[in-house]
Amino acid sequence: MDQQSLELPVLGRSVLASLTIRDVVLIERLTLNFRTGLCVLTGETGAGKSILLDALGLALGARADSGLVRQGADQASVTAEFELRGDHPALAILREQGLDDEDRLIVRRTVSPDGRSRAWVNDQSASVTLLKRLGEELVEVHGQFDTHGLLNPQTHRGVLDAYAGLERDAEKVASLHRDWRKVEDARANAEQEIARARQEEDYLRHAVAELDALAPKPGEEAELSETRAVLTHREKLVEAMNAAFADLSGDRGVERALASAIRTLTRIAEKAGGKLDPVIAALDRAANEAAEGIAALQAASADVDMDPQALEKLEDRLFALRAAARKHGVDVDALSALRKDMADRLLLIEDQGDLLTRLAKEAEAAREAYRKAAEKLGKARRSAAAELDKVVAAELPPLKMEKARFRTTVEPLDPADWGPAGIDRVAFQVATNPGSAPGALNKIASGGELARFMLALKVVLAQTSTVGTLVFDEVDTGIGGAVAAAVGERLEKLGHGLQVLVVTHSPQVAARGAVHLKVQKTAKGNQVTTGVAELDGGDRQEEIARMLSGATVTAEARAAAASLIAGRA
Repeated sequence: MDQQSLELPVLGRSVLASLTIRDVVLIERLTLNFRTGLCVLTGETGAGKSILLDALGLALGARADSGLVRQGADQASVTAEFELRGDHPALAILREQGLDDEDRLIVRRTVSPDGRSRAWVNDQSASVTLLKRLGEELVEVHGQFDTHGLLNPQTHRGVLDAYAGLERDAEKVASLHRDWRKVEDARANAEQEIARARQEEDYLRHAVAELDALAPKPGEEAELSETRAVLTHREKLVEAMNAAFADLSGDRGVERALASAIRTLTRIAEKAGGKLDPVIAALDRAANEAAEGIAALQAASADVDMDPQALEKLEDRLFALRAAARKHGVDVDALSALRKDMADRLLLIEDQGDLLTRLAKEAEAAREAYRKAAEKLGKARRSAAAELDKVVAAELPPLKMEKARFRTTVEPLDPADWGPAGIDRVAFQVATNPGSAPGALNKIASGGELARFMLALKVVLAQTSTVGTLVFDEVDTGIGGAVAAAVGERLEKLGHGLQVLVVTHSPQVAARGAVHLKVQKTAKGNQVTTGVAELDGGDRQEEIARMLSGATVTAEARAAAASLIAGRA
């Protein structure tokens, strides 16, 4: 089958571009390139149609089974390539996982004979969970095999909103719910803080009083430690500084010597022709520096030569600070901040009435705004539900389900269950027999009925989902004639806007396909393999004739097949 360009009519849609299968059950090597529209897969029972669906499911995160590995092969491998468009949700998932978010999405899965599997997304290693998440956004499978999407009640509310164009209203409700919860959380936190502060009030008041008396300052510990080190060596420092002062001053001190030298040179400077000027300037600078040094030495000596009891007082202060820090489990430098925090908590107790009253008013206002918007959304949902029920009901009689009923329930939630999606619970329910109570889709309908319900829903909801590929497995089970023709017409209608893959035994459905693939077994010596061929012209007519007449294809069957194909045109 030649690859053809893919037309994506709806922004944010996806389509399956190709499926490559290696060593899966009876399939040795197979690559299928798909187009948009209705693609029908036919073949005799046991030819391997289910293998194709199993392979696709494997690529989309289904449970790996060692039985899928072809006998004698090292591993089974399936690669599915999708083309994405616009703001498809799969792109957001890829960005969330730090993977390349390209318009082409390639997922690959391998399974070894011991049942272990590996997965890749855009050639980067990925988890099977990620494949499953992506698969739920890319393909919906309806019929005899695993299903999701519309069968999950959690999706029904969003589907109804999309059908009725209520997404913006739903986003507004979600935003108002976030605002409400934010205020409620703030109030709850304030109540907890106040309750904790009340329990600790006596302790806080005592601790703040102690810290106020101590009056700790940031950086004080380092300053005291430095001064303490100086005072510890006070006697040696004083002795050394006094000796230095004696050397620098007095009758033979440096100041007197420099001054005498400067005077002597100054008297004869004129006779030296300027050569002594730099010398005198340097000595003058030295005299000034010496004077400054002596003054600094005197100041330092005065600082050290203090009250001998100063060391004792300093150590008492340092030990008091460190004891307080140990008591409260903080560093000494953090005592000041701790005191402020405790004082703030005491203020919280004193101001609790005003704070809680304000937060309560804000919470009530936010809750009321959310409730009003949610009630408005609920009213619109109920109106849309009635409309949806009506249009789905019109699709059921042609599908041989005239006695079946479809119902969309919109029921109020308990206030405790209100959430970002609103205050309603939405569920699609069906009743397949007259007089029976409606129930959940996946619990009431049988496999064939379920597939037809999904078909009816999908025809109605065709433009609301970003899932661009629908797979129906034997949607025609148990029907024939005009009903099968109606199923074919609806599948063809779906194919105008979506990519639809149908495994069918119905010639009426097969005749509606824009693409017809035949799954068939081929014997190679002692080995049997499954292959797929695209049918056209006479080959397609012959396959539909086989579906009409069985093993022996008659002229009447060929004529009927030609009529079915012509009827599509």
